Amino acid sequence: MSRVGRATIASAVVAALAAVTLVAQPAAAALVGGAIVLPGATGTEGVAAAGGTRFYAGDLTTGDVYLGDLRTGTATKVVHAPAGRFAAGMKADLADHLLFVSGGPTGQGYVYDTRSGAPVASYQFGSAPSFINDVALVPGGAWFTDSSRAALYFVPVVDGVPGAFSTLPLSGPAAQLGGQFNNNGIQATADGRTLLVAHTAEAAVNLVDPMTGSSRPIVGVSVPNVDGILLSGRTLWAVRNFDNTVTELQLSGDLSSGQVRSTLTSPLFEIPTTVARLGSRLVVANAKFDTGFPPTASSYEAVVIRR
Repeated sequence: MSRVGRATIASAVVAALAAVTLVAQPAAAALVGGAIVLPGATGTEGVAAAGGTRFYAGDLTTGDVYLGDLRTGTATKVVHAPAGRFAAGMKADLADHLLFVSGGPTGQGYVYDTRSGAPVASYQFGSAPSFINDVALVPGGAWFTDSSRAALYFVPVVDGVPGAFSTLPLSGPAAQLGGQFNNNGIQATADGRTLLVAHTAEAAVNLVDPMTGSSRPIVGVSVPNVDGILLSGRTLWAVRNFDNTVTELQLSGDLSSGQVRSTLTSPLFEIPTTVARLGSRLVVANAKFDTGFPPTASSYEAVVIRR
């Protein structure tokens, strides 16, 4: 998420959260021209793979979460979040049946049970200014970014139970706080030993050591308006929200450098923010921040494109 002032965000979110009434019953939606509508949503920002042809997508200003299916072209609300919550980036730990959700300007993070949709845990990572933007899974837990602070937050998971969080101070380029939005999307290598963190203000993706917090840029990677990112092997997809594109990059074997492989777009994109991979397709959240913040579009959807 970028190009929105912190003060504007804070006041707008407070107003939006106060005005929203949760939908009591889930509903289905139809696949229309490559987009799966989230019925009744007041916004969207985060998506996450849910296994097979399914994905999760959040309602930005209510914190509710939908489960969509590419096979049926439908989405149904499965998490009715407590009042006052927010849903930015998210990831699903399918083995432990846990869904991790970033709480945006609340400074919070949430964990839900993927089987029941019930809240499992909540965390107050920071006080204002704090914007908990995205989350990545690693063996043994989940890392959250804060777009307003030079820190990452780690929630351990032991025997399927989330524990108390710890804070990792950052150093190097990932610690720069010159923009309205700084550290944003986050991914991790399969072994969890290296984190990749998108820095919106610097149009960069940095490598972060999860033990020390030290960071260095991936050489050759310039991604203006970078938001969510997705890593698969040595392929990195970077969502560039106000550019309405997803840049596909090929990284070197040690991740130290990268080059553009292709640029993906869709006529349905309207300020995309995050991306999930489901087989040969990418599912992208259509945030529609061009309508304002909170956004004022009449409907919100996840856009499906071929990778």
